[in-house]
Amino acid sequence: MPSRILFGGVSTIVAVIGMGSLAVLTFFTFSPKPPPVGPPPFTITVDPAAKTIREDEAIEALFDARETLPASVMTAGKELFSMIAIAINSSPWYVNLANPPIRYVTIFPGYRKEQVANAFATQLSWSATEKTAFLSSTVEDPPTIAEGRFQPATYELAPETDSLQVRSAIADRFQKEIAARYTPELEETVPLETALRIASIIEREAGSVSEMRTISGIIWNRLFIGMKLQMDATLQYAKGSQKNGWWPKVVPKDKYLKSTYNTYQYEGLPPTPIASPSVNAVEAALNPEKTDCYYYFHHRRIFYCSTTYDEHVATLIKKFGSGK
Repeated sequence: MPSRILFGGVSTIVAVIGMGSLAVLTFFTFSPKPPPVGPPPFTITVDPAAKTIREDEAIEALFDARETLPASVMTAGKELFSMIAIAINSSPWYVNLANPPIRYVTIFPGYRKEQVANAFATQLSWSATEKTAFLSSTVEDPPTIAEGRFQPATYELAPETDSLQVRSAIADRFQKEIAARYTPELEETVPLETALRIASIIEREAGSVSEMRTISGIIWNRLFIGMKLQMDATLQYAKGSQKNGWWPKVVPKDKYLKSTYNTYQYEGLPPTPIASPSVNAVEAALNPEKTDCYYYFHHRRIFYCSTTYDEHVATLIKKFGSGK
């Protein structure tokens, strides 16, 4: 008798669990799902027309929280997925498969268009013609610029994915993460292409996310007074090549390069973005830190900024022994 009771009790428990699981499954399968909610529109605290940067306590608190709190589960998951995808993609056993079922292509923030094309061409075995076609076709999608719109991410693709399909995947991601968050009011204040040009410089110049808004503030400070930007990243873009590297070291003579991307010689922003910026860099471009700094440099991964040129030179001499 006791054994029957025990068996009956277990049967009842199993049945209840099964019915509960079925109910849960039914709820998630057949219940109406709310429409997916995308990220909110970009905020903006810079006013180019008035040449001012507005301080907003709510926005400051938002950015401070991002810098002090640990990464969210979703962000951490994306980073972990990227790491795993890169490890799988480069592992000998996966590379040596006759036809791997999935190709992972990671486009890192700060890649220029040639690096993007090379990354996809390598993993998808494109010909030189396909790679050229990819770079030519992408400028047809809005915004119609050659750089700055290859959204950084890890793309999961079938081996037979062609250049037009990749173009579509990139355009879709750019639309979701950047363009859809760019309101008409934003476009009137700071056109998207302008934001991308500034964000691309920030992406290449900043040593960390925490520096992005400070560098953005310095860029805007210089733009407000008509001062040349004098950004080394733009020189790297001007002199970069497949042979010498896409981001070569800058030497003093590079400041005299004859290129519209040479911000030591030409005032204002370069003609186009110099790379594809992350969402963080775009946010920094639109929400610069209000700072008195006009000059900066890095030394041993530490960021130094100065209000005056004399102060800048004095700090360079202190850290490097010389400077100008």
